[in-house]
Amino acid sequence: MITALHHVGHVVRDLGAAMDLYARLGFSLPPPTCPALPPAGGLPPEPLGAANTHAHFPGAFVELLTVVGEGAATRLPGDTRVTPLQVPADRLPAFRSAVEATTADLAAALARFEGAHILMLTPDDIDATAARLRADGVAHSGVHTAQRSVETAGGTRTSPVRFLELDGTGVPEGRVGYAQNAGDGAGVAHPNGAVDLVESVLCVAAPDLPAAERRYERYLGRPARRDGERRTFDLAAAQVTLITPAGLADLLPGERPPALPAFAAYAVAVRDLAAAGRLLRNADVPVWESPAGDLFVPAAAALGVAIVFRQLVSR
Repeated sequence: MITALHHVGHVVRDLGAAMDLYARLGFSLPPPTCPALPPAGGLPPEPLGAANTHAHFPGAFVELLTVVGEGAATRLPGDTRVTPLQVPADRLPAFRSAVEATTADLAAALARFEGAHILMLTPDDIDATAARLRADGVAHSGVHTAQRSVETAGGTRTSPVRFLELDGTGVPEGRVGYAQNAGDGAGVAHPNGAVDLVESVLCVAAPDLPAAERRYERYLGRPARRDGERRTFDLAAAQVTLITPAGLADLLPGERPPALPAFAAYAVAVRDLAAAGRLLRNADVPVWESPAGDLFVPAAAALGVAIVFRQLVSR
C-alpha cells in the first residue's frame, strides 16, 4: 500500500533566492548541503551534482534543489555545507559519471521550466511495492539504500532510506519513485504552522488524462475518484491529483501549468489556516483563496509551482 507522499522536489535556478522565498512563506530550512568529488585522483574535491535543503515534516519533506555545475561554488549560498564524498580512486570515474548523468537529468528538467519535477511516494513495504510494479510491467531501478539528513527539533541527524525510481522513459512529467525511511524525527516548527505534505497535483493535456490515469493506477495500486476534469488517488495520509489545464483553473483560479505534463502544485497542511494567511500577507506574498477554501501562492510568485496551504484535519 502507498500510504503518503514522501517528498516533492522543487528545482530552482538560484538556491539562495529560493530559500529567501521559502523563509517568507514561513518555512524553516537548514543550511543547504552539496556533495563534492575530485575531478581526478590526487586533486582536491569540487562541488558537483545538486545542492539542496529541505522543509521537514514528520515523515515527509519539501526539497529545494539546484543543479551544481562549473563555477557553482561562487553561486551557492554562503552557509552551504560542502561534503566531500569518500570514493576509492579506482571507482571514482564511474561514480562521477553516474553523478554527472543525474545532474544532466536535473539540468534538462530545469531547462523545461523552474518548478516541481520530483514526486516520491511512501509505501508500507518497498520490497512488496517493487515486486508489484515489476509484475505490472512498470520498469524501475530496483531498491537501493542511502543515508539522508533529517532535520528534527533537536538538530540534524542521518537516517537510512530505502528507495527506488521509475524508469524515466515512461514518466514524462519528471522523476517519480518510492522511499521508505527507517524512522524520521518529529520534524521542525515552521512559522506558518505547516505539519505535513498532503497533495501533489499533476497537470496533463486533456487527451492524455486517460493514459495518465492508467499509469498512476499502476504506480499507486488503486483506482482514482473521478470528478469532471480531475482524477484523485486517495492515500492513507495524502492525495495525488491528476488534472487538465481547465480543471487546474477551476481548482486554483488563475493557474496555468508551466508545461504539459507538469507537477503544477503541491499542498501542505497547516495547524491554523487563518494564521498562515496572515503570515503570508504580512510578508507581502500574493495569496489567493481556492473554491475549496484553501489558500495558495500562485506559481508566478513561487518559482514555477503553486503552493497550497490547507487546514489540518484531525485523523
